[in-house]
Amino acid sequence: MSNRVVRRLLTVVLAMGLVGVGPAVADPEGAGRPAVRTESGPVRGTVSGGVDSFLGVPYARPPVGELRWRAPEPAARWSGVRDAAVYGNRCPAAASTNGPRSETEDCLFLNVQRPANVHSGQRLPVYFWIHGGGLQNGSSNQHDGSLIVRRTGVVVVTVNYRLGVFGFLAHPALTGEAGQSGNYGLLDQQAALRWVHRNIAAFGGDPGQVTVGGESAGGWSVCAHLSAPGSRGLLGAAVIQSGSCPSQSLAQGEATGGSVAQAVGCTDAATALACLRAVPAGRLVDATPGAPIVFVRGVPALPTDPDAAVRTGAFARVPVLIGANRDEGRTFTQGFIGQGQAQYEGFVRATFAGRADAVLARYPWPAGADQFTAAYLAGAVFTDSGLVGSIGGCPNRDLTRVLAGYTRTYAYEFGHRTGPGLTPIPGYVWGAGHAAELAYLWPSFDNGTPIAPTFNAAERRLAADMVDAWGAFVRDGRPGSAGPAGWPSVNRSGRTMSLRAGGGSVTITDGQLAAEHNCDLWASAG
Repeated sequence: MSNRVVRRLLTVVLAMGLVGVGPAVADPEGAGRPAVRTESGPVRGTVSGGVDSFLGVPYARPPVGELRWRAPEPAARWSGVRDAAVYGNRCPAAASTNGPRSETEDCLFLNVQRPANVHSGQRLPVYFWIHGGGLQNGSSNQHDGSLIVRRTGVVVVTVNYRLGVFGFLAHPALTGEAGQSGNYGLLDQQAALRWVHRNIAAFGGDPGQVTVGGESAGGWSVCAHLSAPGSRGLLGAAVIQSGSCPSQSLAQGEATGGSVAQAVGCTDAATALACLRAVPAGRLVDATPGAPIVFVRGVPALPTDPDAAVRTGAFARVPVLIGANRDEGRTFTQGFIGQGQAQYEGFVRATFAGRADAVLARYPWPAGADQFTAAYLAGAVFTDSGLVGSIGGCPNRDLTRVLAGYTRTYAYEFGHRTGPGLTPIPGYVWGAGHAAELAYLWPSFDNGTPIAPTFNAAERRLAADMVDAWGAFVRDGRPGSAGPAGWPSVNRSGRTMSLRAGGGSVTITDGQLAAEHNCDLWASAG
């Protein structure tokens, strides 16, 4: 190699801020691939379709051995240039529609995607995304942010965090060790946000303009971050999709944790902690309770009930974009397919007891029933009442109004009811079920069957409108500056944007939204 070529290579290395890693930079396989220096060392990503992607970047040490059920520690430094061309390991979880089984605890990775040719210090707005999955499953690799980056010019960060018992186990022995337990996944998310604030400028992002968004359990997480002390100053705006603000007391969490410890044979209080940390990951995956997992309140990580914090105004009063899907419950009620009137009415009476007659009067069994009727009726009840985690319907309307009492708030309802759904079920109409909106923002998202590739022209227009609006919100805190026109704040108008295909999105009044979900019934039931 001539001296002139060597000097040219050195110039490139200096320009990229990669001094000291010459051998890796000179690797022919790295030619043309973007590279950035992080606090732990340089990473080399990939470029495709005008988007630079840096995948599988560690933001914390692997939470294994003695670090299982401890607050995350900063990632160790590495020598040379770390390849960032593929996603990192998924966190331990049972197999689900959100992905295959994983038992790999070394999973605390994030992904950064930016417009190609962006340079350090350019200070683009940042969208930090938290995946859903009930805090039990899911992964950042379901959410390729390329479309958002390409259309809107923002930087997208997606993150893995500990799930299930690995992320949310509360236990007296853990509480005794650290003064709290149960929120390790939330602490992971905060560690990733701090990493963003320390490192994102090197990728061309603005650490002072970070919007934190999430769907379902990711939406729960966003609500928690609004009041969590460790999240203070880390987010400048929030997006809550099909979320709410659930939590449990430490005593409740520890009771569940005691059952988990018993299931894996760690019943001796004197040795429970060491015993639990020695249990193979696979056994803990199998011991994860089927009941919903939620955050623990009344501990240093989350001193206040997130719902109470929002209702009393004791939260970060940043701009909020919040919404839900028109038929959230239909994603949860496929088990009712094939059931008859007696089974449907039995479900209502078992669930609502003294309120059952009023519920059945509002959601009656029709004369022309078919094999899907029970699923549709139960789905409407699930949606409107917010039966699953207070997601959707009237609880979402209520949360929106509460937020709007304290901060600038924009509301949406995903109202496209004839889309492809999450998985094909012959004859079943998914409507705008839970998670149905995700593929419009993240085309890589599916539940095992491709969704976005099946969109028709009207649905592709809806996807473009949504991406433009979300990008506008990340850029300037106002979704109406792009995407569907005339999107006013709830504070100013009381209106919600009903997102519809083919450019048909339109705002609806609060009265229309309340009537759509029978909120007079559910308010009286509360």
